[in-house]
Parts: sequence; C-alpha cells; structure tokens
Amino acid sequence: MLNDIKIDAQTRMGKSIDSLKHDLTRIRTGRASTALVDNIKVPYYGADMPLTQVASVSLADARTILITPWEKPMVAPIEKALMASDLGVTPTTAGTVIRLNMPPLTEERRRELARHVAHEGENAKIAVRNVRRDALQQVKDLLKEKLITEDDDRRADDEIQKLTDRAVKDIDAVVKAKEEELMAL
Repeated sequence: MLNDIKIDAQTRMGKSIDSLKHDLTRIRTGRASTALVDNIKVPYYGADMPLTQVASVSLADARTILITPWEKPMVAPIEKALMASDLGVTPTTAGTVIRLNMPPLTEERRRELARHVAHEGENAKIAVRNVRRDALQQVKDLLKEKLITEDDDRRADDEIQKLTDRAVKDIDAVVKAKEEELMAL
C-alpha cells in the first residue's frame, strides 16, 4: 500500500519535470531549435495538421531553421501559419524552401524570457507539491483506517518529503540550465 503510494507520487513528480522540460524547449533562445515549430498547425486538405507532418524541418546552422514542404502547393499555407504563430520571426521563402532566421535576442528580451522560465519552474514546483499533498493525504487516510501504524505514517511522510525535495532540486537544475542558455551570448 505505502509502496504503491510512493511509486505513484514519484511517477507523477517525474511527469511534472518532463512536462517542464518539454515546455521549456519551446522557449526561444538565441539558437534555432526544431522544437520551436512543433506546435504550429497548418491547414492541409481541410484539416489542421502539425507542421512536422506536412514538411521536413531541419537546422541549416545555429540560427536558421529550414522547412521543406513535401508538396509544392503547401509553401503558402505554411508561410501563412508561420506568420500567424507567436514565434516573432518572418519566414523567408526561396522556391520550395522556407527559412526561419532567428535574430539574436536583446538583453531585455533575455531577462523577460528568464523570468518566464522561472515562472514555469515555480508552476512545476507547485505541481510537485500538490502530488506530495495527495500522497500524504492517502497515507493519513490509511492511518485513520488503522491499516498502518503511526511509525509507518512518519516513515512514509519522510520518504515522500525526500521524493519531493529531489524533484524540486531537479526542477531547479532544469530552470537554471535554461536560464544560463538564455543568458549566454
């Protein structure tokens, strides 16, 4: 019973950290990343499709994303979707190849993005603490039903707190790494 609660808590905390990492890949740094265009949808034969399903997305260099549509008529809809997105980058089309040149970030924009990263990290910590609260409540319910002893309760509380501390430490490391990446010139 207690092991199931701990394993569930650890799994859910891990998912919070993974979600944070995934969200942070979408934040633009000075470097280009194909993850920046992962969430862009393009109209394709009456349905909105992810960009990666209608075109090949690759990196030309550290600051340029190359998008090559699989069908020539898709160039215009892809361009339109990129313009409508929140990337803040104007696409450049050369024949059937679309280039996204990532301009260097200003110092002010870097600081703003760093604040956003810290905010995302705080949200992940809140999610981890909510998982801790749920796990501790499950343990208290077991104690109330006299399915475990008070010693088991204290031991489980300590172990759940250690899981939480480890998850918060991992979140801090992820946030710090992303902030350093943002602030690097």
